[in-house]
Amino acid sequence: MHPYHHALSSVQRWGGAVEDYQPIHDWFDESKAFIADFRHRALRHHAEGIFLCEKIFGTTLTNSDGKIIPVRWIGEQHVKEDLGRIPSVQDWLKNLMPQPWMQRAGRLGCETVDSEIAQEQPS
Repeated sequence: MHPYHHALSSVQRWGGAVEDYQPIHDWFDESKAFIADFRHRALRHHAEGIFLCEKIFGTTLTNSDGKIIPVRWIGEQHVKEDLGRIPSVQDWLKNLMPQPWMQRAGRLGCETVDSEIAQEQPS
């Protein structure tokens, strides 16, 4: 679904106007800017993403009808509409296929630091 359609769905559930909910639904789908397929959902479409959304947008919002709506409800609505359930971040990551370059990052970081230290020492 497009974020606009998620916002329309929020209006049907809780009243108010599309503009009340649009920023939250846009936030969930911002990652489409750099990965334009379903994999973008791995970044925010999970329980941890919903709680992060609440930290960013606040615990509640007051819609244009004056109703106070928990932001968590809006996040849950978005994720359920896209995935049918609310997965955990572990559900996404356990299906990540490890690659050799992912495991070498720590060693490369140490080598870079060691070489930088060597360059700083006077000869």
